[in-house]
Amino acid sequence: MPTLEKALEAQSLQLTYGETTIFHGLNLQIPKGKITVFIGSNGCGKSTLLRSLARLLKPKSGAILLDSMEIAKLSTKEVARKMAILPQGPSAPEGLTVRQLVKQGRYPYQSWLQQWSSEDESKVMHALQLTNMLTYADRNVDSLSGGQRQRAWIAMTLAQDTPTLLLDEPTTYLDLTHQIEVLDLLFELNENEQRTIVMVLHDINLACRYAHHIVAIKDSSVYAEGKPEDIVNEQLLLDVFDMKCSVAPDPIFRTPMCIPYGKGRVLPHK
Repeated sequence: MPTLEKALEAQSLQLTYGETTIFHGLNLQIPKGKITVFIGSNGCGKSTLLRSLARLLKPKSGAILLDSMEIAKLSTKEVARKMAILPQGPSAPEGLTVRQLVKQGRYPYQSWLQQWSSEDESKVMHALQLTNMLTYADRNVDSLSGGQRQRAWIAMTLAQDTPTLLLDEPTTYLDLTHQIEVLDLLFELNENEQRTIVMVLHDINLACRYAHHIVAIKDSSVYAEGKPEDIVNEQLLLDVFDMKCSVAPDPIFRTPMCIPYGKGRVLPHK
């Protein structure tokens, strides 16, 4: 069996908020060059885990490895050149244009000795083009629609030019059209540039469609992880979400599709 190539790894991780332990003794491996999605009910620790992987939350004990190096021992700029994170609901200063926002992604490469370069400009242009935001480059971020604004923030993370991207609920507050637009963009980045993408999603069906690897979290521990088609079933959905569902193949993508039980109109069979 081939050895898993890891982009990120948590070893015996203990995470706390004040006196409350969120995770204890957590071991987790994020496959390199794949899309990994964290799923679980509200408050189960998905975002907390993502923040700790990004070194935004210091663990009480244990270690996080980024490309086999302990992340706590790396400088901020070293981490920022290897991994970018898009938090949930980011906000930009009033009056900032899309181009100015995207340029912020190049901060890990700036210093007193190395100022703005033609390579920086090229990376910003490439990020704007990838996200179809070039025509909005001189628009104020706060004048954009929800989907456009999210693409602008993703462009900023792309300008950072890291092999690993972490995104906390990148489709929150977006309508279905913009959700698919954002997820398609991330899928293409993975397919075309082999970026490792780790994200938190609430929609189980979209998680199954886009993820190579799913991590299901329950009660601050990993309930199950693996390919969606291997682990997403009625029992997982009952245990993790306390929801009785049927699981059937998606009629288009053949990935697992969750059909929750509940109240509603029942149409007669034709």
